[in-house]
Amino acid sequence: MDYINTPRSFKYPEAIVGRRMMLDEPHIAPLTDYVEALRTKNPTWEFQNFDPADGGVDADMLFLLEKPGPMTSSSGKRKGSGFISRNNDDPTAEALFSFMAKANVDRRRTVLWNVVPGWNGTIRVSSTECREGGEELSNLVALLPRLKTAILVGRKAGKAEKLMQSLDLRIFTSAHPSPKVRSTNRAMWDRIPEQWAAAAYGQSDTNLPVRLAAGR
Repeated sequence: MDYINTPRSFKYPEAIVGRRMMLDEPHIAPLTDYVEALRTKNPTWEFQNFDPADGGVDADMLFLLEKPGPMTSSSGKRKGSGFISRNNDDPTAEALFSFMAKANVDRRRTVLWNVVPGWNGTIRVSSTECREGGEELSNLVALLPRLKTAILVGRKAGKAEKLMQSLDLRIFTSAHPSPKVRSTNRAMWDRIPEQWAAAAYGQSDTNLPVRLAAGR
């Protein structure tokens, strides 16, 4: 099986093991070290690794979501992957995988992270978590020398807009690809691939090539 190009492939333990073996590769090693520093600084939280199948420090697009979910956690009741990844075994990651493909976003251009960078046993997000996570983002961006674009995915990620603008990045926004958004605002959920394509091509999502806009 192609564990990189298959959604929900982290349901297979061997896929996770394979990804862990890549964590010291040159494009991802600085981000692996960054996560280790977060763990040292905040020992009561769980911080997941960046996915080495993505672009790592070579990425020019940062997809900033809200907070890691339970299937990123390797210590929960259902053992998750320990990665922030589109290959996680949950519906949000599956939608993210699908939307990236529909938007024709090359995986090697991307790095995925969250405005609240760690997991503390709950999907609830406090204003303090958002503020402190936002303050940490400049340290991450400093490790991404090719970064040009930030896509703020969901309302909580959108709270980092001013900071990301101050870092001289192009800013795009979209809804969050979660089942909750799908059930409450399907039209907004359906527009996500078009918005991500706009970010990838550096233009308004109302002025995309026909082949992209038709791929929703």
